[in-house]
Amino acid sequence: MTHGMRTETHSPHLDGDRDWRDTATRYALVPLRLFLGITFIYAGLDKLTDSAFMKDSGAGSIGDMMRGVRDSSALPALVDMALESPVAFGYAIALGELAVGIGALLGLLTRLAALGGALISLSLWLTVSWAADPYYYGNDLPYLMAWTPLVLAGAPLLSVDAALRARRRQRAGEYR
Repeated sequence: MTHGMRTETHSPHLDGDRDWRDTATRYALVPLRLFLGITFIYAGLDKLTDSAFMKDSGAGSIGDMMRGVRDSSALPALVDMALESPVAFGYAIALGELAVGIGALLGLLTRLAALGGALISLSLWLTVSWAADPYYYGNDLPYLMAWTPLVLAGAPLLSVDAALRARRRQRAGEYR
């Protein structure tokens, strides 16, 4: 017996009529982009405004956190490199999160921002949350996976990228 399952991947409407599923498909990445953008902006600002975090040592400092995860990380050499200047590394991560979050939220250079977010998440997964057991208790791996669709698709709607693309197409049409 056949089940009534929708299997087509394109709109069956030749006249451009779209149903709610087509609209939902077109806008599917927008909530993900907003969530990741806001979350990474918040994470960056949280680090930049936390006086305890941006220190070499002490309770809540980036230095102590990195020393605490060094032996349990997948890449202790990466942690050692960061420990050469933990405060500079903390600022690099915080400013990176801020840039990635702004890019994702605005849809500006979205694929590049998403790649940056994926790399930040990957580095944090391999260092800070690597020892989480079971692995899915660590939050950096899901963030890494969440960035992947944005790396692949960018921000085709409701974004600066889309506006710039439309403007380039319009100008290209003027010169023909």
